[in-house]
Amino acid sequence: MTKLLLLIGLPGSGKSTLAQHLLADCPQMQIISTDTIRRQLFGGEAVQGPWLVLWREVLRQFQETIATGNIAIYDATNAQRRQRREVIASAREIGFTHITGVWIDTPVWLCLARNKKRQRQVPEEVIFRMHRQLRDAPPSLEEGLNDLLRFSL
Repeated sequence: MTKLLLLIGLPGSGKSTLAQHLLADCPQMQIISTDTIRRQLFGGEAVQGPWLVLWREVLRQFQETIATGNIAIYDATNAQRRQRREVIASAREIGFTHITGVWIDTPVWLCLARNKKRQRQVPEEVIFRMHRQLRDAPPSLEEGLNDLLRFSL
């Protein structure tokens, strides 16, 4: 069984921290992080760059994870339902057979406070927009997930 953990949450919710803890406990996991890919491809995590270039690299890393038999952790906000569905459909096409959504439902005020302490800050209006997207179209099994875990911090 090829597994993908699809992290979902606002910037500052704790997704990357969770991913690092999971990797420390289970070395056969591979983190696929859009921030890391942006840094590698475009020179910085804040540089958005062309989405298709970034997405091709995500898909390449998905394929690499399946080839090595590891479990993939996709570390991105995944705030939009349409985007989550596209990720899930693409992951299934590549060969993931079990996809678990891990929604880190941290209050927006806490995400904003954590964001202020970061060196690379996400604009507050972006965090509020993502908050509205998650509130209005929360993750659900109907999107194609096998399981959905929700952590409220």
